[in-house]
Amino acid sequence: MDRKYEVGVLEDRAWGELWALLESIDPDRLERPGYFEDWSAKDLMAHIGCWQAEAVQVLEQIRFGTFVRFRVDVDAFNARFREATRDLPVRVVLAELCSARTRMLQEWSALHDVTPEAEEWFVESGPAHYAEHVVRLREWVREQG
Repeated sequence: MDRKYEVGVLEDRAWGELWALLESIDPDRLERPGYFEDWSAKDLMAHIGCWQAEAVQVLEQIRFGTFVRFRVDVDAFNARFREATRDLPVRVVLAELCSARTRMLQEWSALHDVTPEAEEWFVESGPAHYAEHVVRLREWVREQG
């Protein structure tokens, strides 16, 4: 089986689990802090969407042969993303999350060759990232009733 396909299936399954949890949250609770420290579910959606959007840029650069590996300061990226999305309404965050995932999948599908960097960015911004957050999200959803 093709590696790109295998990783795509992994992303789809992980997304399904994350999305089911997000859908189960009462819309009135999406902005309630407590998912993680002072983060709300809306903050989580924005966070994941921002990393997906970052992956889109990298995957596109890889596809066009212009990618230059760089050091990723995760904390700095997270702080920048949080500041940029803090005041966005839930409907905008949701639209950006879905749009970023769609673009990430498009760029993944458009790759001719899956380089180690491409797979790393796709997996770390997609299925591995979802898995990193889904355990706490599941707990938080249970706590919310």
